[in-house]
This record gives sequence, structure tokens and C-alpha cells, in this order.
Amino acid sequence: MKRHAQQGVALITVLLVMSLALLITAGMLRSQRLSLHSNAQQIHQLQLRQLGFSGEAWGRERLRTLLPDPASPVAVGQAWAQGKPGLNVEGGRIEVEIEDLSGRFNVTSLLTKGPPDEASAQRWLRLQKRLKVPVIEATAFQGLSLNDISQLRQVPGVDAQWLLRMQPWIALLDKGARLNVNTASATQLSSLTGITPGLARRLVAERPAHGYASVEDFTFTPALRGLGIQATGLGIDSHRFRITTHVRLGQSRLRLESDVARNLTTGQWRLLQRRFLAPLH
Repeated sequence: MKRHAQQGVALITVLLVMSLALLITAGMLRSQRLSLHSNAQQIHQLQLRQLGFSGEAWGRERLRTLLPDPASPVAVGQAWAQGKPGLNVEGGRIEVEIEDLSGRFNVTSLLTKGPPDEASAQRWLRLQKRLKVPVIEATAFQGLSLNDISQLRQVPGVDAQWLLRMQPWIALLDKGARLNVNTASATQLSSLTGITPGLARRLVAERPAHGYASVEDFTFTPALRGLGIQATGLGIDSHRFRITTHVRLGQSRLRLESDVARNLTTGQWRLLQRRFLAPLH
């Protein structure tokens, strides 16, 4: 009887040891699966980022090739700005957009120690009215130092809604950057003194495909003749562009914004900044 009891205890001990071993093994397998899943996610994200960088590199090469002369006019009818070039990749797609940032209002023109010049201030007020946002006076930006558009939130009156509406129309460029009349939208052109929204749309429709050769050609175009349009703050070229790369890989999405600049003396291009943003569906 004693011997049978000892055998029963031994059997139970063996079963307990086996159960413990099975629990440990199951835990190790689960940990391994989680580790593999995490590694797969990291590799997937790395693939997305690398595809984004590929789109950026393609855009930079397109600008370098299609805009070889820094002194030539930059216009939306030129090859660099046409369409939204795309590339199919295994399991996904890359699409690239290129925008001339000089076609936007340059907020830097308001970041002055003293009052901003009257032309910039009036354009700023009219742009806000065109976009139907609460008007913030140009003097509110006086003396500020900004490195990114998002920092406008520190200005009294600038909330998330205002910034969301205005952000596609404004940029932080060099202090002397001028509005490029060859790439500016009808909304931007309608912020110029004497130009109504209807006239601005007509100007965009009649704008030469390869742009005006000079600001004077723009201000003396038949549609503007006699309106006394001032050339102050206007230009026909640019050296700041934004390359936006949209990546789709399986069910995942990525959007990369890359700002690049061209040296007007050497013609060399350089990357200014990158931003990974929420994808646009």
C-alpha cells in the first residue's frame, strides 16, 4: 500500500513538472510570436519610409533635370509641375507631387521689427478674407521668430481651425522671397490690390503655359492694363519647392513632405526639412 502511494506521488510530480514545462514552452512561443510580429511591423514601417525617401529622391532629380537654369521663369505649365507621377511597387504604389512654395504667401514678410510694408499687410488681410477666416492683423506677427508654420499657434487668435484653413496657402520663406505670379493660384492673385476673384480666375486661365518672362509682362497684360497693379513683392521665379510623397503598401499609408531649395548662384539643390504626416485618404 505504501509503495502504491509513493508511485502515485511520483506520477503526480511528473505530471506537474510536465504541465509546468508546457506552460513555460507556451509562454516562450507566445513571446516569440509577439517578437516576430513586432519585427515584421518594424520592417514594414522601414519599407514605407524607404519608399517615401525614394519618392523624394525622384522628385529632387525631376526638379534638377527639368529646371536646369536658376534664372529662368518657374511656371505651373512646365513639365516639372505636370500631373502626379506615380510608380507601382510590389504590393503598393508611390505618388509624388511637387509644389512651388513661392506661389504661397510668405509669412516671413510680416516678421519685421517695425510695422510690415503696406503691400504685404494688405495682401495678408485680403487673403484671410478670401479664405473666410477670422482676420488677424499683420502687426500681430511683428517681431516674432518662427521656424515652422505650426508655431503660428503662439499668435493670439490663431487656433486649430484657422491654421488648418490657412496652412495650404502660406509658407515661411526667405525674407526677400516674392510671390511667383507664374505659379500663384487665383486665390493668391485675388489678394493683390485691384484684382477681384473673377479677374484672378481669368488671369490663371490665360496665363502662358511657360509663364511670364518678367513681372512687367504680367502687370501689363491686357486684363490688368489701366488698373495700376504694383510690381512690389511679385516675381516670376523660385528656389523653394515642396515634394510630397504618398506611399501605399498593403493597407498601410505614409505621407512625406520634403522641402528643398536651390542655390540661385550655383544651381545646387539641398534638403531643408522632412515631415512625416498623417496620410490623406
